[in-house]
Amino acid sequence: MENDGKTVLPRKVTEANFNKAVGKFRELLGEENVLLKNEQIAPYMKVMMPKPEAEFAPSAVISATTVEQVQEIVRVCNEFKIPIWTVSTGNNFGYGTAAPHHAGQVILDLKRMNKIIEVDPELCTALIEPGVTYQQLVDYLKEKGYKLWVDPPAPSAIVGPVGNTLDRGVGYTPYAEHFMVQCGMEVVLANGTVLRTGMGGVAGSNTWQVFKWGYGPYLDGIFTQSNYGIVTKMGLWLMPEPPVYKPFCIKFKNDDDVGELVDAFRPLSINNIIPNGVVLAGTLYEASATIRRSDYTTEKGATSKAIIQKIRDEHKIGAWNMYGALYGTAEQVAVNWKIVLDLVKRLGKGEIVTEKEAGDDPAFKYRADLMRGNMTMTEFGLYNWRGGGGSMWFAPVSQAKGSETLKQVNLATRILNKYGLDYVGEFIVTQRCMHHIIDVLYDRTDEEEMHRAHDCFAELLDEFEKAGYGVYRVNNVYMDRVAKAFGKAQQEINHTLKRALDPNGILAPGKSGIDINRPVS
Repeated sequence: MENDGKTVLPRKVTEANFNKAVGKFRELLGEENVLLKNEQIAPYMKVMMPKPEAEFAPSAVISATTVEQVQEIVRVCNEFKIPIWTVSTGNNFGYGTAAPHHAGQVILDLKRMNKIIEVDPELCTALIEPGVTYQQLVDYLKEKGYKLWVDPPAPSAIVGPVGNTLDRGVGYTPYAEHFMVQCGMEVVLANGTVLRTGMGGVAGSNTWQVFKWGYGPYLDGIFTQSNYGIVTKMGLWLMPEPPVYKPFCIKFKNDDDVGELVDAFRPLSINNIIPNGVVLAGTLYEASATIRRSDYTTEKGATSKAIIQKIRDEHKIGAWNMYGALYGTAEQVAVNWKIVLDLVKRLGKGEIVTEKEAGDDPAFKYRADLMRGNMTMTEFGLYNWRGGGGSMWFAPVSQAKGSETLKQVNLATRILNKYGLDYVGEFIVTQRCMHHIIDVLYDRTDEEEMHRAHDCFAELLDEFEKAGYGVYRVNNVYMDRVAKAFGKAQQEINHTLKRALDPNGILAPGKSGIDINRPVS
């Protein structure tokens, strides 16, 4: 067997048993779909986290194309106690990419399971496999002439709806809460059983993608951010294209405006006047669409306030740049636009920018594209701000109250600057809650800076937890740490479910801190 003599064996699995499992994988999937060579595995080890790639080295990579193959894979894994880490597109940048929780897992790549099984243009639903990307789905809708929108996260084209929804990702249209607009799953359990959630268990049912709940306990949620099963199909709701779409930006000059803005615009979010998430992008987050830090300074450490102000002045960027959009008929949009204008007038501050004033401004176009579900890769400009390939999303959640804003910004900025890093963040107000999205950017090619970034992120978790804030997603390095923050009772329930559904612990051990081979601490 060709493995360059450097195969990282799964924990507690002998080389002999691993080789037997590989043989069975090859019989099932074909030689070309079982990867063992270093150069074949290397792309799956590319990480943006502050740890050496070797710590995430998989034992092998296997690709499946059918549900039946996935069923057989888990049977082989149970026989030889082979752990598998499942990915769909593997483009989970900033949260771990395709890398497993730890070295010595076999990556199960489902990107070739990429069928759009059904789209109902009347009920606005879709049923898709995990390898389908947002770009593929958009292209399909256009080809069919369906006036339907998708809701992608920021790096949209290469990301898949299934993987993003299972990690409870969010987007920027009125359908931004992706798990809320998911309806029905097909799941291969660890024992090979195929479960269809919701109405999918009823023979001949035509309501699988229209009624979420089914009968009895609601199960879909336990398959998000977990390692209880492998999702092979998912239903989702699509947004009808509105007659009128009006994106806008309001730029505010002062750092301390953010609290007042959240309190002012929250009622418009709760009342669905602004039906999508209200985004408040900080200066450096906004600037990264077009600007690199090296355009202004090459000094190590955090960017000075003077340089940040210079960027604001030269590029007409606000301290906070509020983005929202209106959707509906011309009459609805006209009424709601007057409400927005009247609110800004009462505030007595803020420069209003619409498509007309924005012209070809790339930052505005990027946000306008996101809020209508267009494909865009502009967010990757964040990785050019400092360069070096290091990125970790720090994403605490809070009440959508202005009082929560400045204390979070000040706390995060103090910690980031202490480690020589910049505050690159935004708030997303979605009715009653607020996501605070901070990209911890650093240079992975600088070993000393990588160590600083690691310690910085750990301190962010510690200090925000002390202040009562928890994060809703995190990369592989800190999954165990975050699981502890949510309490021993939740950890024990998670492990109880794991033991019941996956007694051999073969599915993604360590995902979200769930691993039956390690005690709850």
